[in-house]
Amino acid sequence: MTEENKKKPNPIDIHVGSRVRLRRNMLGMSQEKLGENLGITFQQIQKYEKGTNRVGASRLQAIASILGVPVAFFFEDAPGQELTANRGFAEDSSMAFAVEFCGSPEGLQLNRAFVKIADVKVRRRIIDLVKSLAEDDPD
Repeated sequence: MTEENKKKPNPIDIHVGSRVRLRRNMLGMSQEKLGENLGITFQQIQKYEKGTNRVGASRLQAIASILGVPVAFFFEDAPGQELTANRGFAEDSSMAFAVEFCGSPEGLQLNRAFVKIADVKVRRRIIDLVKSLAEDDPD
């Protein structure tokens, strides 16, 4: 089979899979643990997360239940959605950036550590520190 003949995953399947990965990582859950809860292998979870295999409706409902989110979570900001009057292009790109950042190893570590800080004043000072460091960045 040549490279051109290989079927490419559907963009929606890729998006849903990336949202499964994002939520699983936010919870600190392994692919093995999610697969175990679903009665499938971690390899199957990998295929879902890459969009290689499409997640069926009943399986998506089970994943949503295990990950503690509504099914709609997996379709938020999916490609091809129409913009509504309340949302503009700038909001869509910033949301995509936020989702991408939170899905990165650094974003996950930062998010997990930040939410453990109980003192609101300390959290605000950390935000101020990060902003000041970003301003100093010559890029």
